[in-house]
Amino acid sequence: MRLQMRVSEQSDNRLRKTLMRTLVGQIGRRAETIILPLELLRHLKPSEFNDAQEYHLWQKRQLRILEIGLLIHPSIPVGKDNASASRLLEIIQLCETKTIDTSKNSETMKSLSNAVAALAWRSVEDAPSDTCRWADGYPLNIHIYTALLGSIFDLKDDTLVLNEVDELLELMKKTWSTLGITRSIHNLCFTWVLFEQYVVTNQVEPDLLGATLTMLTDVANDAKKVDRDRIYLKMLKNVLTSMKRWCEKRLLNYHASFHAENVVLMENIIPLMFSASKILDEDVPGYVSSAAEKGDVKDDSKGNRVNHFIGSSLRSAFSKLLEERSINIVSFENEDMIESLIKLANATEELATKEKEIFTPVLKKYHPIAAGVAAVTLHTCYGTLLRQYLAGTTFLTSETALVLQRAGKLEKVLVQMVVEDSVDSEDGGKMMVREMIPYEVDSIKINLLRKWIHDSLKKGKEVLVRSKDSETWNPKSKSEPYAQSAIDLVRHSKEAVENFFEIPTIITENLVTDIADGIENLFKEYVIFVASCGAKQNYMPTLPPLTRCGQDTKFMKLWKKAARTVGSNDPNQHLTDEDNNPRPSTSRGTQRLYVRLNTLYYLLQHLNSLDKTLSLSTRVIASPGSRYNKNRQLACCSFFDQTRFSIQTAIQHISEVAAYRLMFFDSNSVFYSSLYVGDVENARIRPALRILKQNLTLLCAILTDRAQPLALKEVMRASFEAYLMVLLAGGSRRHFTIMDHHMIEEDTQSLKRVFCTCGEGLILEDVVEKEAATVEAIVTLMGQSTQQLIEDFSTMACEASGIGVIGNGQKLPMPPTTGKWNRSDANTILRVLCHRNDKISNHFLKKTFHLAKRRS
Repeated sequence: MRLQMRVSEQSDNRLRKTLMRTLVGQIGRRAETIILPLELLRHLKPSEFNDAQEYHLWQKRQLRILEIGLLIHPSIPVGKDNASASRLLEIIQLCETKTIDTSKNSETMKSLSNAVAALAWRSVEDAPSDTCRWADGYPLNIHIYTALLGSIFDLKDDTLVLNEVDELLELMKKTWSTLGITRSIHNLCFTWVLFEQYVVTNQVEPDLLGATLTMLTDVANDAKKVDRDRIYLKMLKNVLTSMKRWCEKRLLNYHASFHAENVVLMENIIPLMFSASKILDEDVPGYVSSAAEKGDVKDDSKGNRVNHFIGSSLRSAFSKLLEERSINIVSFENEDMIESLIKLANATEELATKEKEIFTPVLKKYHPIAAGVAAVTLHTCYGTLLRQYLAGTTFLTSETALVLQRAGKLEKVLVQMVVEDSVDSEDGGKMMVREMIPYEVDSIKINLLRKWIHDSLKKGKEVLVRSKDSETWNPKSKSEPYAQSAIDLVRHSKEAVENFFEIPTIITENLVTDIADGIENLFKEYVIFVASCGAKQNYMPTLPPLTRCGQDTKFMKLWKKAARTVGSNDPNQHLTDEDNNPRPSTSRGTQRLYVRLNTLYYLLQHLNSLDKTLSLSTRVIASPGSRYNKNRQLACCSFFDQTRFSIQTAIQHISEVAAYRLMFFDSNSVFYSSLYVGDVENARIRPALRILKQNLTLLCAILTDRAQPLALKEVMRASFEAYLMVLLAGGSRRHFTIMDHHMIEEDTQSLKRVFCTCGEGLILEDVVEKEAATVEAIVTLMGQSTQQLIEDFSTMACEASGIGVIGNGQKLPMPPTTGKWNRSDANTILRVLCHRNDKISNHFLKKTFHLAKRRS
């Protein structure tokens, strides 16, 4: 015991001498009646110390013990007017400056002895007593006794208890009467010493914790006794509150306090905390847990407390993960936030696995679904961060999709963790799963992807608006003879579709339809813009009024004859055969129409490519009743059928407008304004055909191969229409005789040959024949006699008006102008008669319709 208390041999010898001198002549004196500090002062002399200073310090120490035991912490309080207390205090103060005389005859020593004895042998009423009390006051007695109890630990290894512990404890019992120790106080002190030793030795010896828990059982029994005094209850409250708070501090962050190697300590700390809490709640009067101790737990049951520990510890562990990744949950700013969130999800899953494998087996003894609570907590922690990130996300990107994908995987792991841990619960964990606010990853992805689609289409709309403002319809280059605006629109659409399918998320058929419909609307609006080029009627000349041919005067006949003889130009003739190097008459405006045609075919080509990309993508998840078949191809219709129809309609429209512009505007001077003006023989079609061939060559040079057939066909139709306008609505400068029929017929065949020989079979001969049928029929009418024409006209006019047969006094009705020339059309035959330069037709028209005579 002396060795464990680190008492030197010199001090031990002094103590033994003092005891022997004290007990001389006092056989049978009780040990508790010996006031050791006083006896030491009386019997030990300065000569027994090395020097005066050492003796002085030792003297002061003994007086300090007396002061603490008798004045500061006495078991029976001392009144302020107690003379003995005043005298003792004076002596103590006197010793502060010099040593006091302790010899046998010293008045100071006598005064000290009397004062100490009076104070030590008092009763409650300050009357003399048969009990000596000099070291049994609280907390002096407890400090002395716990110091004694601390001697049970090995000096070489302070985590071990000596084998002689029982013998040592028996020796310590001898001090109980002096120190006022009871069995209950001993048990409480011993519990605290074991617990304190475990804490101060870095918590490396679980046996100390186990011994503490064992002793706490005795403390619990003691706490139930009815004879507990005030001091004991105060000690009980202080000791157990300290132990409880220490345990709770570690359990509230058990991920930082424990690991796989020392998790067994939790098995002692948890019951230690609950035992301490139970004693405090049940056996300490007036004890109420503070708000800090309870946390947010309303029901202080074991399950709820463990629930609180799990939530608190995991939130702390999650916060540490954020700190390690420099994620500020308040400002939420980090350049590598995407990568951090993905790594955080991985770390959260690892944390959940660690919880399940290491801590759940211990915690499940106190909470039936401890792992479920952990899963819900982690789900909430990551969900809060995820929602905060998504709040600043406007649309889905590849990076955001990766975050959501990883979050969805984490959620499945955590939900499965709840379900597995709740197998034995009544509802199978349904209630706990309902506490987990779902991440709704799929719906968020769809909503963000729709926002992304909307944003992408909005940018496409901006491209379209810029195109309308800046498009000049000049080809980008010879190799790319289409508008720059179409290139921009196609590029944007393709990039949108490619980026759409690169987003790592589930793509439903509805989402594909959304982006396809948006692109289609952009294309349809662009097609309307391309097709906004006027109408073919804008280029057709106004039909001149119907007039009858008049015979030339003698002067005009002589003039025309002289002109042919001399070779001078007729005033009405604009082009001769002498021009051997004709140039195409195609205007810039018409060429821009060709660029529009190329642009539409370019759109059609890339629309098919987009359609194929959307239709054949393996990323699309087909829904029931899907338009996709088993071969990942569209089973019913494509995505852009309406746009294709719009493009085809626009191509037809622009081809017609370009053709009519070419024939009636660009070639007006060599065709409608010149052909057969004056007379047929001197204004044949050959010069016009040479210009037409040059125009067709330029057309084929500008238009792409796919655009050429329809454009040439429409030019052919427009040329036939222009030719019929020359023959039937040529105005006052044209008149024909039956003798001109042969030349006109030759010119008609020449015009047909131009298109039959244009390109390499771009227009089939059968198509040319079909389109030229009406022209040939009209030319045939021009070869008929005037009388026959009048008879045919009269019959058809009567039939068209419903008259049947003209009676006496009736007039033929004027047939309406339909513009649809046909040999069976009365108006068409009437126009042939109007252009017939002979007396019979002139007389018929004058008599029947009173048509005015033409002015040359």
